[in-house]
Amino acid sequence: MSSLMLSVQEATVAFNGVKLFEDLTFHIHENVKIALVGRNGAGKTTLMNLITGAREPDDGERWVLQGITIGYLQQDVTPKPGQTVFDFVFEQLPKEEAYLHEYKVEMVVEPLELSIHDKMDKLSGGQLRRAALARALVEDPDILLLDEPTNHLDLHIIEWLENYLHGYRGSVVCISHDKRFLANITNRIFWLDRGNIRVCPKGFGHFDEWSTMLIEQEERELKNREKLVEQEVAWASRGVKARRKRNVQRLENMKEMRDTLKADKSAFRRMMSTVQIEPQDVDVSSKIVAEFFGVCKAFHDDRRTTTILDKFSMRIMRGDRIGILGKNGSGKSTFLKLLIGELEPDQGKVKLAKDLEFSYFDQKRSDLDLDKTLWQTLCPGGGDYVNVQGKSRHVCGYLKDFLFDPKRARDKVSTLSGGQKNRLILAKILASPTPFLILDEPTNDLDMDTLDMLEDILSRYNGTLIIVSHDRDFLDQTVSKILAFEGDAVVEGYIGGYSDYLAERDHRMKKRGDQTQNRDVTKARETGGEENDENQDARTTSRQGKKLTYKLQYELDHLPAKIEALETEIEKMKAEMSDPDLYQKDVDRFHVLSERLPDAEAELDQLGARWVELEDMKK
Repeated sequence: MSSLMLSVQEATVAFNGVKLFEDLTFHIHENVKIALVGRNGAGKTTLMNLITGAREPDDGERWVLQGITIGYLQQDVTPKPGQTVFDFVFEQLPKEEAYLHEYKVEMVVEPLELSIHDKMDKLSGGQLRRAALARALVEDPDILLLDEPTNHLDLHIIEWLENYLHGYRGSVVCISHDKRFLANITNRIFWLDRGNIRVCPKGFGHFDEWSTMLIEQEERELKNREKLVEQEVAWASRGVKARRKRNVQRLENMKEMRDTLKADKSAFRRMMSTVQIEPQDVDVSSKIVAEFFGVCKAFHDDRRTTTILDKFSMRIMRGDRIGILGKNGSGKSTFLKLLIGELEPDQGKVKLAKDLEFSYFDQKRSDLDLDKTLWQTLCPGGGDYVNVQGKSRHVCGYLKDFLFDPKRARDKVSTLSGGQKNRLILAKILASPTPFLILDEPTNDLDMDTLDMLEDILSRYNGTLIIVSHDRDFLDQTVSKILAFEGDAVVEGYIGGYSDYLAERDHRMKKRGDQTQNRDVTKARETGGEENDENQDARTTSRQGKKLTYKLQYELDHLPAKIEALETEIEKMKAEMSDPDLYQKDVDRFHVLSERLPDAEAELDQLGARWVELEDMKK
């Protein structure tokens, strides 16, 4: 079992007298990658602060192995005037480690597309975010805490980060709304739920299956408790025989059971509550929504000309569901601005359907007036009611649909978090959806529950949809076409979602590579003649199978038994781990299984690969 690095035991954390956590216990071992999940307000940030030591528990204890270092990706960076990216990224490293800087610039800073000479106070929000990520990675802590690391990152950088974390020697605790990212990097789950922490010894890819199992079990337990309370209430209604102490105690127990059940059912309903909104039906008219005819667009500065679109033509049809991908500066935002009329093409023409109405979700939230209240935002003309698809809804009830506390209806927009601001914009747009929705990075800062809600709404939306997003799972769930801006005015179209785009892109690249290789082989034969044919024959001969040595044959003969034994062990461990009460019954056994199970599964994969390798050698 890997070594324990950090432990928090029986911790209590309260804010203004209200307990967020009570008897909270969790452990972080070496080389684990943890997905930290939970609803807004569940305490994810507080738990991160417990790990770093920024917040001490009000009761209980926090233990850290001596010498362990902890790093935290900063959500907000305040640039110092004149500070360079290099100075910021390496600020916390000892000066005697300067010889490592060049190596880490190459390994981390450059892949994040940062220039070490740029001034921090001149960077965009996305660049500041990447600088903060570079700083967290170059510090190379034993426990790395990442809070929404994929926000404002392009897809190719997210894929690079996944590969980097796969090889990361330390442990990672990650909060992210990007489900695909979490599934790809994690092998543990910490689920914060109503002040408790539930631990799963598998990665986030298993979260839905695991959490559904726990919820269904809890629902059954509540129903059983409800029947028991009903029996006790029926007994009590027949009256308590006078002065019988045992019966009086039973009555008190019944009242306590009833009150506890009521509180637990209420907490369960709150946990299960989601954003509620009616299906988004819209009036659609013209069959052709928009057309680009030979559009050219370029931007010029003192040093160079950047061409974004070059004789670009495209037709957007009614009901199209298009996802847009591309690096920063590849032309995504320019395309949207040309589409909605904020920019004019240098050449060519953009034509929109007559009287076309569209709604535009701007990732910069420029449509929100920070000085207005939530109420005023949803009812700009005054009054108490919102027109939701032709029906009047009281503003407080409609805010509740989007998980806002109605008591906050008079709060200013400036008091909201980033995720809450996004939910407010969505509430405003979806009250009266137009036939054409344009959403620019709508998933940034959204919690998973709101993200699930948005996916559900968009799946039932019957208008035309364009989404710019780096969230791969979200694109797979919502679009049926991909428009990929590859840079240098190259725009490629693909049918399907992100996974289809990825498969087709890889196929095209392989095809181009094969064509290049064939040309090289042909050229080599033309210049090398018979010598190349002889080399080819030698390579063919060297690949022909030979009889296995005694040692390799012995290994092959005994591999099936090893594989079968390991499969049996894994099945038994999974059966034990399926017991949701195992942690409470035998915490030591839980941790043994939590560590052994992923190691056994990895070992099984290795044995399977080795068996295939030996069989191929034999053939």
